[in-house]
Amino acid sequence: MAAGVLYPTMAEMGDRGSHEVQPRGMFIGTPEIYFAKRIDNSRVILVTDPKRRREMISLGVTLAALFLLVMVYLWQHFSAIEYGYKIEQLKAQRETIAETTRTLTLEEASLKDVSRIERLARQMGMQPPADGQWQPMESASADPATPVMAKANTISVISGMQ
Repeated sequence: MAAGVLYPTMAEMGDRGSHEVQPRGMFIGTPEIYFAKRIDNSRVILVTDPKRRREMISLGVTLAALFLLVMVYLWQHFSAIEYGYKIEQLKAQRETIAETTRTLTLEEASLKDVSRIERLARQMGMQPPADGQWQPMESASADPATPVMAKANTISVISGMQ
């Protein structure tokens, strides 16, 4: 058996309310003696209690079900938040596309302007066609849904130089 002796320190004595200053080499307080005893637990057998085991299993199943319900709720909640962000992103993308469509429609209208096309053609040295240099295209059959493979017209070229 092992025995040990503990002497209280000055700090411990100060905690007890003693405010007297004692010389350094003097004995302070009563020594505390303790004995260490070795206990042999090798022959102790753990006996399982079936009632306690059933209680622990039912507690585990209940906690697992509760955990599963909480996780499903959190999954749905975060999915709803994620879909909200996706909807906002798609709305912003739709607005951007609509703005681009408006810009392109205006640009198309300005490029199709007949006076602009005539001005550019004159700058390139082109002249309006003289009579006989152009031939109107015949409209398709009465039903525009009827497909036409090919159609040849008799084209006659009249030269302006005679």
